[in-house]
Amino acid sequence: MDVLTLGPAGTYSHRAARAVDGDGDVDFRESVTAIVEAVARGAVGRGVVPIENSIEGSVTETLDALADYEVAVVEEIVTPIRHALLARDDAFEAVASHSQALAQCRGYLEEHHPGARLEAVASTARGVERARDDPAVAGIGHPDNAGDGVHVLAEDIQDRDSNATRFFVVAPPADRDDAGGKSSVVVYPNANYPGLLLEMLEAFADREVNLSRVESRPSGERLGDYLFHIDFEAGLYERRAQTAVERLEAIAEAGWVRRLGSYDTRHVLY
Repeated sequence: MDVLTLGPAGTYSHRAARAVDGDGDVDFRESVTAIVEAVARGAVGRGVVPIENSIEGSVTETLDALADYEVAVVEEIVTPIRHALLARDDAFEAVASHSQALAQCRGYLEEHHPGARLEAVASTARGVERARDDPAVAGIGHPDNAGDGVHVLAEDIQDRDSNATRFFVVAPPADRDDAGGKSSVVVYPNANYPGLLLEMLEAFADREVNLSRVESRPSGERLGDYLFHIDFEAGLYERRAQTAVERLEAIAEAGWVRRLGSYDTRHVLY
């Protein structure tokens, strides 16, 4: 099965995507939105997108794409992130990488290269390409991206050794599954009143379903209007999860609830 993820080759998303189907081809897009849209219209069987980093938190483009397009989440991949500084030599003036990678290495850069200009690009691999093309630019990415004139100047430059990223494997809606240890939903209440969030949380607490993530995002409909992304530790096949989501649907009667599906977690080391 073909897999679509953030490119070019050598991104951390690419590494996660190779774990999805070793026999399939991995193709690339420059944005998470383009990946999710392609999966939603059936152009590709699977997409791999980053959803959350242990240092910088959720990837907002992914959250928004999951709310905008009808897809299923069929697996979660967790992988440690080990950043390296790569350049032709140490005479660089700028550091290019994905905005999340730059943020994850903020402390190192401020201490060792305080005068370097930071340049956000579409992916870590794209930043290394910039370093390969321009001797005045260094990139932040996986050390395996070295070569063709680019060398590893420093390894493990992330601010915390616990740095890890969760990736969602997204699929067409027909592939949604109710079996798995975790589930995700997106809720748009289309309402705003005291106690609304409490009601949604109590739908799970009253049924002893543990929430692993709750995050709000602007709906885009009007200022102060929000939708909510909720991950919980139960499969949708479980009665307690079913009744919790049914309660959410009643609360969001004027809006909608999107069941992204249930899935298991795979830990992948590189």
